[in-house]
Amino acid sequence: MTESPQEMPGNASPTPRNRGVGMLIITAYGIFAVSSFARALYQILTDFDASPVSYSLSAFAATVYIVATLALAKIGPRAWLVALIAVLVELAGVLAVGLWTYLDPELFNEATVWSHFGEGYGFVPLLLPFIGLFWLLRHRPGTEAARDTAG
Repeated sequence: MTESPQEMPGNASPTPRNRGVGMLIITAYGIFAVSSFARALYQILTDFDASPVSYSLSAFAATVYIVATLALAKIGPRAWLVALIAVLVELAGVLAVGLWTYLDPELFNEATVWSHFGEGYGFVPLLLPFIGLFWLLRHRPGTEAARDTAG
């Protein structure tokens, strides 16, 4: 039985963006999507008047994590672009909200996922977009990894 060129040890094809380490990244985003959505939904339904800015930002963060999770799980140039935009919005959000919570703490009488740069979540919200960007840029459309896994 002969091996195809892709199966030969010297010609190992690159891992698709949504496999291997990519699955771990997608899982992390999925966990944040579910947890931030549940948290925001509960906060908005039970006590929105207590901290509308915090709870609205929690809902926004949940939306970003959901979009990022779904786009990261898909393959193709459009999904890659949506994932890139979502991760960039996430990075801008965690940096802006993180700074904002230090500059105007009275506005944030309740924490969000991104408060104090994700301090309540072990700073994972601050690290996750950098990991996501690194992974996306290593697997951008047009690279060998993307071409080999697009089919």
